[in-house]
Amino acid sequence: MQPIERSPERDAAITAMLPLVPTQGWTLATLRHALTEPEDASLLFPGGIVDVIEAWLDLTDRQMEQAALGAEISGLGLTKRVRAVVALRFALLRGHREAVRRALAVTVLHPSLAARTAARTVDSIWYAAGDRSADFSWYTKRALLAGIYSLTLLFWLRDSGDDDAKTLEFLDRRLAGIGRIGKARARLTALFKRSRPALT
Repeated sequence: MQPIERSPERDAAITAMLPLVPTQGWTLATLRHALTEPEDASLLFPGGIVDVIEAWLDLTDRQMEQAALGAEISGLGLTKRVRAVVALRFALLRGHREAVRRALAVTVLHPSLAARTAARTVDSIWYAAGDRSADFSWYTKRALLAGIYSLTLLFWLRDSGDDDAKTLEFLDRRLAGIGRIGKARARLTALFKRSRPALT
């Protein structure tokens, strides 16, 4: 995956723009309105509004990772750490639900953007949860979580509660499915090893 450009100036521009998005949308006009020097918009984000949204989602990933560092999750099992990290992400986004909704409306029109940002976010969640796997499970874990996170995000957009409780219950049910798959895979692996003829 191609690395995304990061800079304090880009982060500051997104932060200034974000409060305007619910009423003005993700547009270059909104970005220029938020900047002290409107002409800097094209310099900071030469890829246009797609560049802006990708940078915002990347900034959210980094904020989530930072929040996870300060959370007491190291003593939890891996699945519970993933759950805690996703909960932290939703807490960070709680005041920006409409911005998320509008960003999704843009990403569905740009499949490559949707794929890049989803992959980056899922990888960030696993990393913040402390997963450092480098074997084939790296791919399977991320593929499973990508589906779960996408469904949970859509549920969260409809959750009118102040504490994301219903969303987290929904997430728990989805993560329980991953746990069952993991246990079944472990049993099959153990059975295969026991039944494999010994090498002489």
